[in-house]
Amino acid sequence: PLDIRINALKAEAASLELPEEGEVLSVEGARRLLSGTAVTQWESYREGQIEVQDLGSQYVCAIADARVGETVIDLCAGAGGKTLGLAAQMEGQGKIIATDTDRTRLSRLMPRAERAGAASMIETRLLNPGEEMTALADMEGKADLVFVDAPCSGTGTWRRKPEAKWRLTPQRLQNFSETQDYLIDIAAKLVRPGGRLMFVTCSLLDEEGAERIKAFRERNPGWDALPISGELGRQRADGTRLTPYHDGTDGFFVAMLCSS
Repeated sequence: PLDIRINALKAEAASLELPEEGEVLSVEGARRLLSGTAVTQWESYREGQIEVQDLGSQYVCAIADARVGETVIDLCAGAGGKTLGLAAQMEGQGKIIATDTDRTRLSRLMPRAERAGAASMIETRLLNPGEEMTALADMEGKADLVFVDAPCSGTGTWRRKPEAKWRLTPQRLQNFSETQDYLIDIAAKLVRPGGRLMFVTCSLLDEEGAERIKAFRERNPGWDALPISGELGRQRADGTRLTPYHDGTDGFFVAMLCSS
């Protein structure tokens, strides 16, 4: 199916009239339409009132609980889908630093933010691989929330991209796991005392989920896992796993950590 998010910065979910209303989903502002619905041709899309975003991604942003006035770092922002979700949750008030090592993907974020009415609160920073903390030195220990949507195998998207399974090898999986460990350690340096770190992978594999959080907490005993409550997902060790079968979403692992 095709899921959309009604952008709370530009519209109210209860009153926005769409060419096709779709199914109301469990996350506020989420609607489900038939695959292939030409939403990018709708005026509401051109005006930034809606975004195309899988329900799982919307749910992950919702439980991140980014708050009005906070300083948030989206460490692996890509083209900014989740950045914009967090901005809407913050009601456009606060600051989000969106970073990535991919110049092309990151360059798409600010035009999207302009359309969504979130540009004034978003700053982008292009990072050099292996030198991330150089570009983020001024933010060390200052973020209320660091959101890590880490590169992964993408096994959670196989319902939409079944051919991707042929590209996954044991070596690639090991490389992804090492990258995830590296990124979550960077994120931990950026969180203020008492702040939060959210780790997300679009994967159904424990090697990219529960095992990564376990390894992080063994390396960093001063961090606690916070409970995640919501209508979607099932507990998996120190986090929550969403699956296509149980939740009707892409597959995700998500964990919320707090520095003591």
